[in-house]
Amino acid sequence: MTKPVVSRQSFAARIWRRTLDGVGVKFGLAWVGVLVLFAVIAPFLANSMPLLMSKNGEITFPVLRYLSIEDAWILAAFFIALAVSRLPLQGGAKFAIFLAGTAVAALIANLTVQPPALVIYDDFRGPEYTQVDWKIMPPIPYAPGDYLRDLGSKGLEAPFASEGHTHWMGTEENGADVLSRMIHASRIALSIGFIATGIALAIGIVVGGLMGYFSGVVDMLGMRLVEIFEDIPTLFLLLTFVAFFGRSLYMMMVIIGVTGWSGYARYVRTEFLKLRKQDYVQAAIASGLPLPSILFRHMLPNGVAPLLVAVSFGVAGAILSEATLSFLGLGVVDAPSWGAMLDQAVKSSTFNWWMAVFPGGAIFMTVFAYNLIGEAFRDAIDPKLSRRNGGES
Repeated sequence: MTKPVVSRQSFAARIWRRTLDGVGVKFGLAWVGVLVLFAVIAPFLANSMPLLMSKNGEITFPVLRYLSIEDAWILAAFFIALAVSRLPLQGGAKFAIFLAGTAVAALIANLTVQPPALVIYDDFRGPEYTQVDWKIMPPIPYAPGDYLRDLGSKGLEAPFASEGHTHWMGTEENGADVLSRMIHASRIALSIGFIATGIALAIGIVVGGLMGYFSGVVDMLGMRLVEIFEDIPTLFLLLTFVAFFGRSLYMMMVIIGVTGWSGYARYVRTEFLKLRKQDYVQAAIASGLPLPSILFRHMLPNGVAPLLVAVSFGVAGAILSEATLSFLGLGVVDAPSWGAMLDQAVKSSTFNWWMAVFPGGAIFMTVFAYNLIGEAFRDAIDPKLSRRNGGES
């Protein structure tokens, strides 16, 4: 008789190990990791000013002088995340410390970082920055808002078609380097995906948790609320708000988040309905623990696994919504966006292939990567698929 093998790994560790078994999820995580890296160090990868230079023996860092508040905050948040990940704490405590740290970093950045109000990119190709002892430029020596007026850029030039300067992915209609704008646009794609999904997830967990825990009348009223929000067309609501209140990235995040929580609420409700009669939940109730402790400390960690699948697809959906709005010409104006660049693929009856291939490819790859991650989580959580693939139950 074969003795059953008992795994000593936690449920979360087993799910994570099964998730990483597939090739697709590794590709998806690698692509998202590259985007995160691009978003964090974008000012140092693609910019018109030198990273480091020596003039008359004096060494300076021009790029640091022009860092925006957003640049400083993103860098600080990245290093806070790295530091917090090394702490020997539970996931909830790490997340709370990360949120507090990023809030403090945002406050400090707003108080201390004061970049010049006007940046004239032509100056960085003038004598002050060219007649130097030596200098180190970023790998892509063009800022996303540098329209190369002094270089006589004609706009919408194919890769390597410009004379005297190289653009690996060509230039867009205003003459800016496409590769530089692609790198900086990864910030919008990631931020709207994570923040909008975070808002939807928070609302969905609270509403779904209350419906599943109390059931009865609360569940009935909650389900009617879920059905109402499921009937709201997010894209048309976005178009309406843009028409009345103007273009704002933060407004897009809030609308996508507020209208996208119903699916998460259904997942949490289903899990909590199963868990509410479990012995450990009844023991927590009998012990007189407060409701938030029962819901979020004892029940949520045991019912959060199916949410991981929905979150991956939710991030992809939020990125697609922003790209669609930008493609329609209603996205953010003062920041590069993949959807807005894709809109320039056809201008004056001319097909500009590089404006279709590179931004369209980035949108496709990002959405595809999140779908691969979501499917890997789904396969790892599903016990039937896990046993079929030879995994532990």
